[in-house]
Formats: sequence, C-alpha cells, structure tokens
Amino acid sequence: LGLDRAGQPLTPIFTWADARCAEDAAYLRKKFDEREIQQRTGCMLRASFWPAKLLWLGRTRSPLFRRVNRWVSPAEWIFEQSFGVAACNHSMASGTGLYNFARRDWDEELLEVCGLTRSQLNPLCDKVKSDHFTVYSAIGDGAASNLGSGASTRGVVAINVGTSAAVRAVTMSDARLPFGLFRFVVDEKRSLVGGAVSNAGNLRAWCLRELSLPNDEGAVEKILRQSSAGSASLTILPFWVKERAPTWPEHLDGVIHGLTQASTAADLLQAATTAVCHRLADILAQLESTIGRAKKIVVSGGILQSPASLQMLADSLGRNLHPCADQEASLRGAAVYALERSGVRIPAPKFRQQIRPHRAKAAQARAERSRQKELESLLCLRSP
Repeated sequence: LGLDRAGQPLTPIFTWADARCAEDAAYLRKKFDEREIQQRTGCMLRASFWPAKLLWLGRTRSPLFRRVNRWVSPAEWIFEQSFGVAACNHSMASGTGLYNFARRDWDEELLEVCGLTRSQLNPLCDKVKSDHFTVYSAIGDGAASNLGSGASTRGVVAINVGTSAAVRAVTMSDARLPFGLFRFVVDEKRSLVGGAVSNAGNLRAWCLRELSLPNDEGAVEKILRQSSAGSASLTILPFWVKERAPTWPEHLDGVIHGLTQASTAADLLQAATTAVCHRLADILAQLESTIGRAKKIVVSGGILQSPASLQMLADSLGRNLHPCADQEASLRGAAVYALERSGVRIPAPKFRQQIRPHRAKAAQARAERSRQKELESLLCLRSP
C-alpha cells in the first residue's frame, strides 16, 4: 500500500496473488543469484514479494510511484491510524523480500534496486510503549498461525489451509534454507521456515462455481468421501493462480490431464482437492529435510469445516493429523504473541480427534504425487 505525505493511501492494496510483475521478477533473477538472495532475505525473487512489485510499479506507473512517500503493509497503516506511530514489526518486514536477516534491518542493495530510500519504509519496531500501556506492532500471518495453533516448538509442523495454504515450522536454527522455502521472523530468537501454495480453498470455490456443483457442505462432503476411479485417473497441476512452493512454476498455468468422456464434475473436484494436498506433501518433505521428521502435525483454517478434506490430506501426507479446536489460529496467535512478550502464561491450544491415514489411500497418493511431479517436469522442459 502506497501512502502520501499525510499518511493516506495513494494506491490500492497489492496482494501476494497479483502476478502482473512476473516479468520484473524474471529480471531480478537474471540480475541476482536467487539462491543467495533467498538465504539473505528468506524470500524468493518472485512475483509474490515486494521487490518485483515495486519494480513493476516504477516501470508501469511511474508518476504514481514517484508520488508515494511511504510503502507499508495494510496492518502497518491500521496500526498508524490507531496509535499514531509508524512502525513495522521485524516479522512483517521479513515477509516482504526486502529484509536482511543477518543485519536484522532493511536490505540496502535491494532498496536501491527498487528505487527506494530507507525513509520510504517504516522504522523496524516491534512494540510501542506509553505511560499506561504497551502496544505490539502486527506480526506476519504465518507466524501468528503457528503460535495460535501450538506449532511454536521444535518438531511441531503447522499446516494451514484456507483460500491458499502453507506448511510451516518454528525453528531457532539458522540452517541453510532448501531452495523454494521461505524464512520469516517470529521474534528475536525464533524463525518460521516453510512454504505456501497459492491454490487451495479458492480452487475448491472455482470447482463448485464453474462445474455447477451444489454449494452445500453436506453434498460436497459426500462427493469428496466417494471413491472414484475417474478421479484417480486424473492428474491435475493446481496452478489456477500462479503457484509458489515448492517449485515456483510461475510460467505454468493450471493443467488437467487424463480427461475422458467418462470424467465427471465430481471427479474433477476430488482430483483438484487431492492435487492441492499433494503439493503440501511435497513442501512437508522439503521442510523435513532441514528440520527433521515432524513429531506432530497440526492443522488449522477453513479445511476444518471439511472432515473429508482432512482425511484426504492425511492420506496424501501419510501422516497423523491433529486438527485445531479453534479454527481462527492466526487470531489466537496474535494474542499469544503479545501475551508471551508480556510474561503471561498461555494455556496450550486444544485439538479435535486425531485423523489417521488410510494405508491403501496413502499408497495411492504416493503414486499420484509421482505422476504430478512427472507432468510438471515434462511441461517445464517444454516451456520456453
């Protein structure tokens, strides 16, 4: 969000899903070593992050870009309007792609490339004190989700599935990041490592809308619980919105392979749902290559409303899942962050009944994941 000198919005809010800057992301990957930048900032040089978006705005909307006095996240603007202080939490800053982990500061080289000065970003400040109270600036949604779901200790992985989805773990290690994953700040001692996919609940909504399926929870659950040979024969690359982790195939669009006259709308919904689960399984495997095998996997988000989807996720991962009792993990996590730092003891979150994978379905999922990877690899080889 770009602000004028009075601190009022000059631009619309540009979200991670806006991929119009893909060309500028490609330029950055040619200019820099993306692997080095990823280790330095915790972020990939991709359209999801600020550097590519700022370059795109400077290139395509130059008069507007020059008028912007400060660039902030929506949360920073709300904080400033509420408390009169311009502040950016280190956690929020680390999700921009402009944060230098080693220096715990804005990255000067990337600021220069984006045509910014330090004064055009808020000062890094995690809390503001007054005579009567302390206010903590907003943390990133991913960090809040892990804190709220109880995935804030070693060996616990959180999977959040809503409009998009992510697999994340809190770590105190600065081990080298596997290529394709991110690292964000939680607080002074802890980092958040993981990966996100762009397509999850939004793809489900597309299927219900465009395939004229009943938008009724009971009917959808019945479809997802049914075993279907037609669904199993489909291989889907769920890239309706430009995909992110683990492979960041921004040049590929969504693919449905294996359609026949016998394929049904229900088959497509089932296959799309499992395709998203397979992407999350790939991220988990990559994450565990650096943190070790997870002792516990907790799940939060809109997926909690769909027991059938939870079972499909367990089957794809081949792992036991612990669904959170509280669906709004991020809201709880924001409170946990502030209370922890205030010295308040936090009760452990509650969980629903554990979900175990079905052995036969897990074996089928491994074969489907293999086909999905093979299809993506073939298309990448043929792409310019």
